[in-house]
Amino acid sequence: MSIRVMLVDDQVLLRTGFRMVLAAQPDMEVVAEAGDGAEAIDILRSTAVDVVLMDVRMPRLDGVEATRRICAEPDAPKVLILTTFDLDEYAFSGLKAGASGFMLKDVPPAELLGAIRSVHSGDAVVAPSTTRRLLDRFSPMLPSSGSEPRNKELERLTEREREVMMLVAQGLSNGEIAGRLVLSEATVKTHVGRILTKLNLRDRVQVVVLAYESGLVRAGGGPAS
Repeated sequence: MSIRVMLVDDQVLLRTGFRMVLAAQPDMEVVAEAGDGAEAIDILRSTAVDVVLMDVRMPRLDGVEATRRICAEPDAPKVLILTTFDLDEYAFSGLKAGASGFMLKDVPPAELLGAIRSVHSGDAVVAPSTTRRLLDRFSPMLPSSGSEPRNKELERLTEREREVMMLVAQGLSNGEIAGRLVLSEATVKTHVGRILTKLNLRDRVQVVVLAYESGLVRAGGGPAS
């Protein structure tokens, strides 16, 4: 069954380009398009969508608020934020709003397609280099010491789970974490699952956000001193 994709961007030419790339894939289908967040929400009421490619800066309703409203609904589609990065200062807010990841608009087609497939399968798209650059850039938006309630949540984790969480926040894959901690990949996957359950988080993106908000990891990708 094809992955049903919705394109949300106020630039028609960009939507056309993305549609052409996706239409060439045997496992993907563009089922809807919208020029802003409000139109996207209206369309989703009557159209079944698996993954939404969401621009951030749009008229009427921007991508951050649209993502927040979409992800608050039951059985919501996955949202993949598309950002220009250097100009867009709302991508981090989009992740906090519930997006399953973000990609740059000039991403190579193969990487975009891989990201769509990953998000559809339930994974979060957290590319290490892009994640670090984005969080370094927007770290001033985060509380300097984290909020007390979020820090309290971290007390539920074991020491090993905190280690795993810090490495997830640095953008490492399960395989890379396994190598770093000399564990099996299956064990790392189990730790990540327990972290998500204990902290009531949806995916790895939310792990990254919480790690930075709580001060567990500092800007630059390293553990807080």
